Amino acid sequence: MKKILLSGIKPTGRPHIGNYFGAMRQFVELQNEYECFFFIPDYHALTTVQNSEELKQNTLDVAIDYLAIGLDPEKVLLYKQSDIPEHAELAWIFDCLVTVPYLERAHAYKDAVAKKKEASVGLFNYPVLMAADILLYDTDVVPVGADQKQHVEIARDIAEKFNRIYGETFKLPNAHIMKEVAVVPGIDGQKMSKSYGNTIPLFAEDSDIEKLAMSIVTDSSGGVPKNVYEIHKLFRSEKELEKLYEEKAGKYKDLKEALIADMKNFIAPLRAKRATIAGDTGAVLKVLKDGGERTRALAQTKMDLVREKIGVKLY
Repeated sequence: MKKILLSGIKPTGRPHIGNYFGAMRQFVELQNEYECFFFIPDYHALTTVQNSEELKQNTLDVAIDYLAIGLDPEKVLLYKQSDIPEHAELAWIFDCLVTVPYLERAHAYKDAVAKKKEASVGLFNYPVLMAADILLYDTDVVPVGADQKQHVEIARDIAEKFNRIYGETFKLPNAHIMKEVAVVPGIDGQKMSKSYGNTIPLFAEDSDIEKLAMSIVTDSSGGVPKNVYEIHKLFRSEKELEKLYEEKAGKYKDLKEALIADMKNFIAPLRAKRATIAGDTGAVLKVLKDGGERTRALAQTKMDLVREKIGVKLY
């Protein structure tokens, strides 16, 4: 039997090229190799998105994006988290095993504290719900960016603790990270992130590509602008870029224009495919609904076992 792979993209805004090269591209490449679960974690999104219409639209957009990049609903399970109430139920059970000091080590919570933010319980418990997302389906592999590896480690720790207390129940998942694109830089040189406002949208219009590429921060200390090069190598091999960057050493405008041309050529067909899929939202919603029904049947079977293990199943 194929191993099980699971991952998701939070519906908190449009995807950027960092999302694609850091994770989404892997989804397409791996859908033939694994039994794949790709979901939209809309409950996770509630930590930042608290506008119902915005969340609805974002969720639909992510489903369209999944299909536009090449995920095949005949090969994968595509669903939204909120259609599977067992995710939240399992998270509560895990909450009763995980200690507060343990969760205080989570990166997102530590970052919120460092920035003097008042963290919600949802943000604090975020890794526990993510562990439920992963463990509910006996997941073997979770493709993530390097900064998300801790979430998989937390899921493993929770699974081990549950298994130790209640007997062997959950499989221990492994993170799958493509090291060469583990962290994609944004236009300011930091990690590309919607929260930093430094992204290049995956389905950007040509005019936006031009504007954003030209605004990439450059280091004037050398002939090769590092941030431009790090983004450029996502679209063209380093062997090809070596000659280009030697010929255009110090000519940052020329190098940015070359990057713009390569990004346009890559993004244009994806953008066109997405527009076609977005034209039939009924079909997209049917894919999500069908995927949710098929996935929930699996979740119910697993939760039946979990309820038996913890002692709440009496009949």
